[in-house]
Amino acid sequence: MKGRPISKMNDDPGSTSLHIEVAILDAAWPDSVPTVEALACRAARAACTTAALPEDLTAPEISIVLSDDARVQLLNKTYRQKDGPTNVLSFPAFDSPQEAIDGAVPGQPVLLGDVVLARETLLREAQDQRKTAEDHLCHLVVHGVLHLLGHDHVEDSDAAVMERLEADVLATLGVANPYNLTPAAAGLAQASGR
Repeated sequence: MKGRPISKMNDDPGSTSLHIEVAILDAAWPDSVPTVEALACRAARAACTTAALPEDLTAPEISIVLSDDARVQLLNKTYRQKDGPTNVLSFPAFDSPQEAIDGAVPGQPVLLGDVVLARETLLREAQDQRKTAEDHLCHLVVHGVLHLLGHDHVEDSDAAVMERLEADVLATLGVANPYNLTPAAAGLAQASGR
């Protein structure tokens, strides 16, 4: 079944504010999370605001793809050599925000990259971790957008910084710190590769 792209773009083409496009590739998303498009945009904006996009970055654009386990598994295998679905994948268009600024064409949006979410994995994790699908969606969008902005969690010190930033962003959205989990939920989050 072909997905229906839903766009949430800035109406002012000359604006320097954030542009967000949401594409729904799995038609079950709106039934699973009725406010999915608005939540994804709100979480992405909060991540960019709290993480402070560089002022020199004009007309940044982010694509959020609401997909399913099968598509995400294929992407995960193709680009990360991991044969299994995961909750969120990020595909930064640049290695750093400075590279995005340097490559910007005046008057054109600058695509920061894509954030791809797997519906079934997100719903399963939310249930296992005893949180709402809406809160988990916000967390995963924030996590993915922070990757687009150059943050990572490979090294423990970087992970601590990224987790703190995620918690700060989520607090602005009224979402509890996902790293203050019960021991059972923390084990599930660790097992899922987060």
